[in-house]
Amino acid sequence: SPEVGNTRLMTGQKKNNAMALTRGSSANYFRNFIFGVEDSLVSTVGLLSGVAIADVERSTIILSGVVLIFVEAISMAAGSFLSESTAREFSGQKEQSLRPSMTSGAIMFCSYFLAGFIPLSPYLVFSTATAFPASIGASLFALCCLGVVSARLSKTGIARNVLRMVVVGGLAIAVGVIVGRIVAGA
Repeated sequence: SPEVGNTRLMTGQKKNNAMALTRGSSANYFRNFIFGVEDSLVSTVGLLSGVAIADVERSTIILSGVVLIFVEAISMAAGSFLSESTAREFSGQKEQSLRPSMTSGAIMFCSYFLAGFIPLSPYLVFSTATAFPASIGASLFALCCLGVVSARLSKTGIARNVLRMVVVGGLAIAVGVIVGRIVAGA
């Protein structure tokens, strides 16, 4: 009967919409993870390198790094939550649960927070002279790993993803080092 066919069609559309929403949420979570890790690695090592070049005490470098990691992890999580909520409202999903937006924010917070300690950890253990290159090296290595993870999860080319992560992240790290040198020399 036509009614049964229409019911099946509507049920099929609901399933397709639910699957698209799930794929969209998964892609959003993946994007937040990649963004959080990359941004944390790059901004933290850039700040630490810039401050270290200014020849300040190691305790000042560590304090700067810890403050940055905490403030930025919270800020990035809040931004992720707010932008996800706004995007969902804009697309007409006003009645939806806040859970996806909260999950996006939590993923952003955790990825940023944990990744920030990769460039900071050498300063916790070594002298500034040793920690400076170790921090940059650890961050570049972590960007390589992130490129591999990104490629595997998205089923794309590993070499391309690794190169993109290292080049883009490396340029941002270089800016921190250059600005630190310029300001320290002024």
